[in-house]
Amino acid sequence: MTDSAALLNKHSFVELGARQRAQALLDAGTFRELLDPFQRVMSPWLERQGVVPQADDGVIIAKGSLDGLPVVIAAIEGAFQGGSLGEVGGAKIAGALELAAEDNRNGIPTRAVLLLETGGVRLQEANLGLAAIADIHAAIVDLQQYQPVVGVVAGSVGCFGGMSIAAALCSYLLVTQEARLGLNGPQVIEQEAGIEEYDSRDRPFIWSLTGGEQRFNTRLVDRYVGDDVAQIRQQVGELLQQGLPTQPRSQRAAWYLRRLASLDTDKQIEPSVVRDLYQGERS
Repeated sequence: MTDSAALLNKHSFVELGARQRAQALLDAGTFRELLDPFQRVMSPWLERQGVVPQADDGVIIAKGSLDGLPVVIAAIEGAFQGGSLGEVGGAKIAGALELAAEDNRNGIPTRAVLLLETGGVRLQEANLGLAAIADIHAAIVDLQQYQPVVGVVAGSVGCFGGMSIAAALCSYLLVTQEARLGLNGPQVIEQEAGIEEYDSRDRPFIWSLTGGEQRFNTRLVDRYVGDDVAQIRQQVGELLQQGLPTQPRSQRAAWYLRRLASLDTDKQIEPSVVRDLYQGERS
């Protein structure tokens, strides 16, 4: 197949909305949405602050199967309020993960996939959103006693804030070249540290530090794939079949800290230096 034919046959995952992403991953005919927009479970706080709410609060929860395995998918809609999480959307994700853990305790081996396009907590809901994200963290840790939790950061919003911690807690992480992953977003870093430290308009610089390829090269994620529905579905399926990792990334803190301690933070650190830093053995 020629390059042009391959490009025409490619089905972009990044260009899909959250609901379409969940449908694309699940086996045909198995998609069943929980708390769909017709249930009108939405944030009670946004309208009071002059923000139009969304009927699903920007979070889609779906059950179905992927390659025959029972799966629950939580997909965040990056187009609504930058994928920010408040009380309702966060509770939907945490509740779905908690029910998946309960399934496993009852003999149903339900796995979970998190489609993460989020700037983190919704500022309009402040502490309520933070509490919801903390519940998500606890639910991920609980579920992965039994089954893997796979996180996917595809683009174009990226994954930041408290939900970047949720991503780090996942059993496995998959990213595309368009993805970004970091605790703080570019604008926040620039605001706090100055444009000399971090220029939020310098896209090549940003992707060289927090982009999907760099995160894969520094072993903060497990799979790096092209923006193609078939490729992403295949890779997610393989990770779900793989079972639990021998040692979750969240339990390798000492390995990361040893490498960070070797850096001279008084100097500007180049992306290539960071890549080289993480090429050694994990243990």
